[in-house]
Amino acid sequence: MIRVLVVDDDFMVAKVHSGYVNRTPGFTVIGAAHSGTAALRMARDERPDLILLDIYLPDIDGLTVLRELRADPATVDIDVVVITAARDVDTIRGSLHGGALHYLIKPFSYAVLRDQLDHVSSLHRKLERLSARPAAAQHEVDDVFSGRPRRTASLPKGLTEQTAALVRTALTEHPEGLSATECAHVTRLSRPSTRRYLEHFAETGQAEVRLRYGGTGRPERRYHWRG
Repeated sequence: MIRVLVVDDDFMVAKVHSGYVNRTPGFTVIGAAHSGTAALRMARDERPDLILLDIYLPDIDGLTVLRELRADPATVDIDVVVITAARDVDTIRGSLHGGALHYLIKPFSYAVLRDQLDHVSSLHRKLERLSARPAAAQHEVDDVFSGRPRRTASLPKGLTEQTAALVRTALTEHPEGLSATECAHVTRLSRPSTRRYLEHFAETGQAEVRLRYGGTGRPERRYHWRG
């Protein structure tokens, strides 16, 4: 089992992400931290294999946590996937230079996180095989350092190319983004059907989901075509 520490200042978000991890075969959550100080303490005490690290924390930011993890011999080998709402280049660059395996922008679906967890699991298996050998060949090193596998954009069962094209066109013609209700109105499809296509595009990375908060109730999910 790959042991995971979830770090997020929002208790509910940490609970959701922990649920995602525990749904994934081969992974288990060993704890959740809601501050940078707690994350560093639990990393040293629990020695997780992977940390899902938020950037916006109440005491020290996630990039500082990442640097301290790398500076401590007890935690230097822990894999880190950054999970954050931060989109600025400095934060992305800092995560890359700090040795993060990947960078996920909130909000994301279970399928997107599952893709990254599968990649982490694959890396662990490759390195374990190499550790049993006296030296690695170049093609084996290339395999370890190669980019993460991309999710395929093929349509799941029940979705059709013709309807997908309608939803795709609606998004591309509205760069400001559309909610599922708005997209259903534009395409003249039912809202549940439209939502399935929108979520498929989001899970395969073709569309981006941004939350718009109103005065009351749950935030509205708005879909933006990445092209």
